[in-house]
Amino acid sequence: MISSLPEGEGGRRQPAGWGYRIKSPAIAPPRLAVLADPPLAGREKKFLMQDTGWLWAVFTLIAAASQTARNAMQRELTATLGTVGATHVRFLFGFPFALLSLAGLMLVTGASLPRLGLSYWPWIALGAGAQIAATMLMLAAMGERSFVVAIAYIKTEPIQVALFGLIFLGDKLSPGIVAAILIATTGVLVMSLKPGGAPSTSWKPMIQGIGAGAMFALSAIGYRGAILNLAIPDFVMAATVTLAIGLVLQAGVLSLYLMLREPKVMRDIVTAWRPSLLAGFLGALASQFWFLAFAIATAASVRTLALVEVLFAQAISRFVFGQATTQREAIGIVLVVIGVALLIWSH
Repeated sequence: MISSLPEGEGGRRQPAGWGYRIKSPAIAPPRLAVLADPPLAGREKKFLMQDTGWLWAVFTLIAAASQTARNAMQRELTATLGTVGATHVRFLFGFPFALLSLAGLMLVTGASLPRLGLSYWPWIALGAGAQIAATMLMLAAMGERSFVVAIAYIKTEPIQVALFGLIFLGDKLSPGIVAAILIATTGVLVMSLKPGGAPSTSWKPMIQGIGAGAMFALSAIGYRGAILNLAIPDFVMAATVTLAIGLVLQAGVLSLYLMLREPKVMRDIVTAWRPSLLAGFLGALASQFWFLAFAIATAASVRTLALVEVLFAQAISRFVFGQATTQREAIGIVLVVIGVALLIWSH
């Protein structure tokens, strides 16, 4: 949840562009030696959790829409590039846009890069590594089942991210938000778990999808932990620099892997640069807004509102692929909408 606005000198609140900045003579760097260090729930968090109203929800909706479009493009690229190749596209063609965003922010605001302490790197490594694994599992699940069903399995993530957020970051949730997570996730399951399906052929994509959700949950916790670890009042800079570093790490690791193990896939990625470039841009755009949302709201709140991505995927299936909406899917959509509405009201 968004905490109260930090106070400056004399107890006055200090306005400064995006939300508010803290006017304080000195801010001690956070002390985070291990991933599960509880102090993230305390003093470090208040520097970033500013009174930004509904801005986190706007960021999340933009991110969800961009990610839906990117997922659809990556699904098409899987046929020609394979799972690893299609996974790499979002990172290899996304990090230049993240670097441009960071450079533009520094140019416009005149801000300098924040200091990155040793405790920052375990968080960013968790976020980047888990995201690579999550993307590969997601694309594999999409290859086994329909686009909507794969996304639905993955969207069991909010329950997992709520648990991980409590364990690693000390993110506590109100009863209203917990209820919203359960209602919205139930709606997703109602949409995906259709009666009459063949269990013998549905276990694999279900495990892949839920596994992808778990990895996405850990990735969200890792990135949010990295953003909070910077403990700077400018949440836009904290989010943007973390995104740039994460994408550079991911692009470097996967490029090295493919050049050593599957050089043909790397050549195929370069050959398919046109659709890959658009997928990379959409991925960077989605990530930029995810990170902005993580900087000012709990990961559980952000990822629960992100369930609207299922509604976006349903719209693509209906209006692009011509698939009709069943009564069961309609009930699931209503539950997702109720859960999202409760989440917004609880904030």
